Amino acid sequence: MTLEEPLSHQPSASMADIPLDLSAFHQMHRPTYVRWSERYLGSRRDAEEAVDQTFEELARTWQQVLMKEVPAAYAWKVMKNRTIDYARARGRRPEPCESVVFDTVDAATATDPIAAIENSMALKQAILQLSEREQDVIDLRYREGMSVAEAALQLGITEPGVRSIERYARQKLKQIIRTWETPS
Repeated sequence: MTLEEPLSHQPSASMADIPLDLSAFHQMHRPTYVRWSERYLGSRRDAEEAVDQTFEELARTWQQVLMKEVPAAYAWKVMKNRTIDYARARGRRPEPCESVVFDTVDAATATDPIAAIENSMALKQAILQLSEREQDVIDLRYREGMSVAEAALQLGITEPGVRSIERYARQKLKQIIRTWETPS
């Protein structure tokens, strides 16, 4: 059981033996997985390969995946682990969220480009102090621009769970940044 021709996003004749629910899961989650992996790896081609490895693993164990309490949450974790493994195998060790923050400002159009970069770097450091789950929610909500419902679907958690995690993450970020601004 393999998922072939991921670039077309269309089931091929060789995918006839792929369960329909896995095929639907693949179509629903692959675009987000590839975007997350591409930001982490810095390469679309590498991201697609890492995500293909994710879906190959999910296909091999699909029945067990479906027995997980929250299959989407399990699959998200598998994707992140495959991406990290892929980076390590190629001698890359980017930080989680490494590229996320630098896309939050466009220094070229900022009134004060240096201040914009400094603020972006400070935000990056603050985000790295969040839990992994909080980073995921912040990334999907603000970087991907997903609704609460869409983020909940990707992470395999409830909408109230996403709102709660987001609220606490934002509070933590404000607190972290406030401590930096307070003179010693």
